[in-house]
Amino acid sequence: MSKERAKRRAERIAVLEREKAVRARKVARRMRRRTLVRKLKPPRRGRTGTVHRFSRRERVGLVVVPLVAASAVWFLVPEVALRLVLIALILLVLPALTAVVLGRR
Repeated sequence: MSKERAKRRAERIAVLEREKAVRARKVARRMRRRTLVRKLKPPRRGRTGTVHRFSRRERVGLVVVPLVAASAVWFLVPEVALRLVLIALILLVLPALTAVVLGRR
């Protein structure tokens, strides 16, 4: 009787150890996969995009200041060709001014 119980206990222990080994292999495989994916993915740098970099006040300024400058050019300069050249110049210089004034790239 005790030999049978010992044999059944040994079988149960062997089955539990096999299951434990299978679980350990799965966990190890999952961890290797995670580390590989982390190595392959580029690191996230927080917020991306141009709209979310600026506060609401800065965005309004980026829109209003060139519009005011363009309207001032339009109403104060008498020649149409010179108006268009100055407005094009405002549009060309706007990204550089944004970087200089707001201190960002």
